[in-house]
Amino acid sequence: MLTVRDLTANYGQARVLRGVSLDVAAGEIVTLVGRNGAGKTTLLRCVMGLHREQTGEIALERPLTGLAPHQRARAGLGYVPDDRGIYAGLTVEENLLLPPTTKGGEPWSMARIYETFPVLWQRRRFPGTKLSGGEQQMLALARVLRTGARLLLCDEPTEGLSPLLVRQIGDILREVKAHGVTVLLIEQNLHFATTVADRHYLLAEGRVVENLDNSEVLAREHELLTYLGI
Repeated sequence: MLTVRDLTANYGQARVLRGVSLDVAAGEIVTLVGRNGAGKTTLLRCVMGLHREQTGEIALERPLTGLAPHQRARAGLGYVPDDRGIYAGLTVEENLLLPPTTKGGEPWSMARIYETFPVLWQRRRFPGTKLSGGEQQMLALARVLRTGARLLLCDEPTEGLSPLLVRQIGDILREVKAHGVTVLLIEQNLHFATTVADRHYLLAEGRVVENLDNSEVLAREHELLTYLGI
């Protein structure tokens, strides 16, 4: 579904991504793993079209290179940033109703959203930024599903969450996958990553250095945790 070829990205004179290539098949959950500064967030921003200083090819079944972020969203990309992007002046329900739907996607109905995320039903009249961190993460995920996005780009969805909320996010990602949505996410929690993802790309100094399956990650968990400094 997603193809990235020879992607480079700069911040001024600083080269952040150095010829990154990767593939994500339809229905897969794939993680990006690496130390802070490895280029993981920049990679997601490049795919979404939010970072302009880039070269290379990106395709979501058809070329995306040169398209603006809103055009990529209409093509089926959904982005959940690490700051969650909740609109402070809107209620939970208004945040959910705001985004337009994509062409050719399968937008989740409000009923389905509230069935999957019952806490959002309970908090639907609350201002979005009055939610807990875990509730805001669920709102950010639900809002993208409302658009009918076919590929979710998620930046550390479990960061700072309690073990209970991490398990809930895992359940939601597995349900999303079961409904045919593809996911590319940044995740530092290796144990969590192996419970939800099919494969893992290890980034180092702006390059993909390894493509690992779950058995390889589990067999090398201590080595990888030491490398990541966790």
